[in-house]
Amino acid sequence: MVKTFQAYLPPTNRTYSCVHCRAHLASHDELISKSFQGSQGRAYLFNSVVNVACGQAEERVLLTGLHAVADIYCECCRTPLGWKYEHAFESSQKYKEGKYIIELAHMIKENGWD
Repeated sequence: MVKTFQAYLPPTNRTYSCVHCRAHLASHDELISKSFQGSQGRAYLFNSVVNVACGQAEERVLLTGLHAVADIYCECCRTPLGWKYEHAFESSQKYKEGKYIIELAHMIKENGWD
């Protein structure tokens, strides 16, 4: 049986996929920063993602201050992946609004990473 994902990224793009079910999550072109910390270690900040569902937004105090964030999950296997920044209360953190954190523990690189 073949799994059907909500969205497939072009096979010519370097992609990040869910480590658990291999659903595409993001294109390397959408990567903003590799310098983030998630609850389970290193994490990447992406401009946009696919095959991801958002939970309810809630206020959390993170390393860079108070933010309103929503947990994100893989739409295919429901694995928690990270969070989406809904609102940043500090003016210096506003660039994160609408962006996504995915923890390295939950993704793998695919397509053309030679």
